[in-house]
Amino acid sequence: MNLQTTLNEVASEVRSLLGKGSVANYIPALAIADPTKFAMAIATVQGDVFCVGDCDELFSIQSISKVFALTQAFKILDSDLWRRVDRENAGSEFNSLLALELSAGIPRNPLSNAGAIVTTDVILTERGKETKASLLEFFRVRSGNMSIDFNEEIAQLESEHGRRTKALAYLIASFKNLENHPQTVSMLYFYQCAMEASCVDLARSLLFLANKGVCPISQEHVISASQAKRINSILLTCGHYDVSGDFAFRVGLPGKSCVSGAIAALVPGKMAIAAWSPALNKDGVSLVASAALEIFATKTGLSVF
Repeated sequence: MNLQTTLNEVASEVRSLLGKGSVANYIPALAIADPTKFAMAIATVQGDVFCVGDCDELFSIQSISKVFALTQAFKILDSDLWRRVDRENAGSEFNSLLALELSAGIPRNPLSNAGAIVTTDVILTERGKETKASLLEFFRVRSGNMSIDFNEEIAQLESEHGRRTKALAYLIASFKNLENHPQTVSMLYFYQCAMEASCVDLARSLLFLANKGVCPISQEHVISASQAKRINSILLTCGHYDVSGDFAFRVGLPGKSCVSGAIAALVPGKMAIAAWSPALNKDGVSLVASAALEIFATKTGLSVF
């Protein structure tokens, strides 16, 4: 299988879709994104990297940061984490206050906004004042790019417009499922969303989940093989909110999408893949990136099924 040739073919086949859909516009930094941009990168567990398109373009990783928060919280609490957050697809809006109220402050899964607030709270309790720096360091080391940083403007805009996320944090706290101040936890969540990376960075950063918990870049045992398997299962069932089932049906790989137009996917034992194009479909998932991953999976036959 020639992965570079396959990527080139995928890029050619999705070209007609570029510019369709709509970019996220709840903050200006996302609203000005060019909908005709596209990039796709593959990082293999053997250390090879293949890419096509605008692979050096930086974007905020937004909700994909929830995967890193989940990893760190799971490492800290192990199975005790599931006393504070569930593992089921929400079946409701990703930022639903009603769903959280009905579940007595226990988020339905760690990849929802409420779930990410809880996992961030776990990390904050463990690391205190070093939390913000350690969140960035974790992403840098996983990707092998120590120049990755927060976009301060995006973090502040996320905070300014993130009233519902803050409300989720206060609601979780009202059910005594938060150990730190809701405002502090929310701000740390916004900073995670504002980490900027390229498709290559993103693919490399998730290799540990394709490699039984071992980061091929640093050789660190980030989490156990069992924990990696469980995170992958959550990515498969909850990584794209209400359309997670459709993504599993069409692509057949664990993955996570975000509003900046990136989607990361994993082929356990083989590779991590990142695709990015800012324009979203009606479900809030990148129109072109999701099509690219479906075409890639079809061409290669790679699937967990």
